[in-house]
Amino acid sequence: MVVGFDNNKDEIYMDWNNHLMIAFGLTLFAGLSTGIGSLIALVSKHTNTKLLSVALGFSAGVMIYVSFMEILPEGIASLQHHYTEKQGEIMGVVLFFVGIGIIALIDKLIPSFENPHEVKKIEEMEDASKAKDFRKLYRMGIMTALAVGIHNFPEGMATFISSLSDPSMGVAIAVAIAIHNIPEGIAVSVPIYYATKSRKKAFWLSFSSGLAEPIGAIIGYLLILPFVTPENLEVVMGVVLSAIAGVMVFISFDELLPTAEEYGEHHLSVYGLISGMGVMALSLMLF
Repeated sequence: MVVGFDNNKDEIYMDWNNHLMIAFGLTLFAGLSTGIGSLIALVSKHTNTKLLSVALGFSAGVMIYVSFMEILPEGIASLQHHYTEKQGEIMGVVLFFVGIGIIALIDKLIPSFENPHEVKKIEEMEDASKAKDFRKLYRMGIMTALAVGIHNFPEGMATFISSLSDPSMGVAIAVAIAIHNIPEGIAVSVPIYYATKSRKKAFWLSFSSGLAEPIGAIIGYLLILPFVTPENLEVVMGVVLSAIAGVMVFISFDELLPTAEEYGEHHLSVYGLISGMGVMALSLMLF
């Protein structure tokens, strides 16, 4: 781990800053992976539901495992280094549920019709009976774009901050978020195509929506930057990592796993979940 307790605090601070570009690059990759989903919607006629089901389950497995085995323990340990062992543990657990509360509130405030995580399939692009509703959605484009940005903000923060703490862990989370964003790209492309009848415009607008995550990461970084010094870096990281663990766990249970089951079969999503946990466990042991 980068945030090690035996290191000099100035060295920890320097390492944290040195990983800025890596963290931003990983967040950009995760966010713009909506373009993969958009491309699938552009060139494909059918949704490979089984593949998406396994992939989403895999993504959930990675995020759940790394949240409980790495991110939350790291956040608690950072807080314990500054406070007492019991105080750090209590603060970390409370912040974990605060993170869950924040993302749950965001999810609650976004109407399901505008929520990009709602399941849509490529086949719906040929369903003329749904065109009227999707045109209405397009007329609310600015409002929808804002909803996408708000919903993806915590995901961008999760990737960015995790990468600052440990780039190798950030890579795993970025890949998991990227897989998660593929069906999101499809979901954004389908209604836009109905409004414009242009697959290319649907692709580019959906692709651009992925910028919400790196932009959210930058805004989040600028918000916490004034509070970061070599002396309090561990406290800031402890607070943020504990909350991010809650965000990622909620996303996994509320969005990824239900979507995986809706796209495919129950057992496929579970196989993907276990595979994701296994790969994440192996990578943590090896690296």
